[in-house]
Amino acid sequence: MRGDASDRRRRRFVAVAVLVTLALVLVDLVGGPGPGLLRRGAATVLGPLERVLAPAGRPSEEELRRENDRLASELRESQLAGADAAALKALLAAPSTAGARVVPARVVGVGAPGPQGVVRITIDVGSRDGVAADRTVVSGDGLVGRVASVAPWTSDVLVVGGPDVAVGVRVGPAGSLATVGGSAASAAERRTGELGLTLVQTGALRVGDEVRTLGSVDGRPFVPGVLVGTVSAVEPQRGRLAPSGTVRPAVDVGALSIVGVLLTAPRAAARPAVTGGAS
Repeated sequence: MRGDASDRRRRRFVAVAVLVTLALVLVDLVGGPGPGLLRRGAATVLGPLERVLAPAGRPSEEELRRENDRLASELRESQLAGADAAALKALLAAPSTAGARVVPARVVGVGAPGPQGVVRITIDVGSRDGVAADRTVVSGDGLVGRVASVAPWTSDVLVVGGPDVAVGVRVGPAGSLATVGGSAASAAERRTGELGLTLVQTGALRVGDEVRTLGSVDGRPFVPGVLVGTVSAVEPQRGRLAPSGTVRPAVDVGALSIVGVLLTAPRAAARPAVTGGAS
């Protein structure tokens, strides 16, 4: 019954609106008041009718825009949360974190890039999380760099390939010794994002060879066996005794979201001596 009464009321309002409109048109045709006055009169009469006829509770354009912005923001946050979860899962499944104590961290800052790209990032873990300087930092794809400085809740990480980071590595199936970054190879000969590599001995260097960390004493600043990248080019020796080349890094630092700081324990037991020549 209430719906029928509402419909009848709307029909009456529509009829009144039509009559008012026709009256205004007739006045205009016979040379009545100017168009400005007519428009004001129409607005005065028809405005309340439009508000009555409009569906109750209908959102305004501004309200719809705010709702769309809110939904878009929630969608972006959901996508970021999903990407972070996937990155954390890849990190914990990576060979470099197998059996290791790992402090997961989110990248919260990026230093000004140099000629070879990003050289420093900031992560949201620090001394209160057990992080100290010269710890290895990895992602699910491979080596990121080393912790350079630590605050209570944040740490700065020097990225491999930067001028202050040189990494001892093994190259290819033979495990040839080499260095990556630092003064290895000429930066002028490399493209942005590539790493310089120089063997420390004579030997073969082939495109596609994997490059992995050699390791440091007590795993600081670098634990052994972490993938640094793959050889992307071999440079002419030009009188040098050891070949050099470029490495395509395993990690895209510019796209990092989640990383892990490896907390390796120092060696506590003496290494037992063995007798040579034993069969």
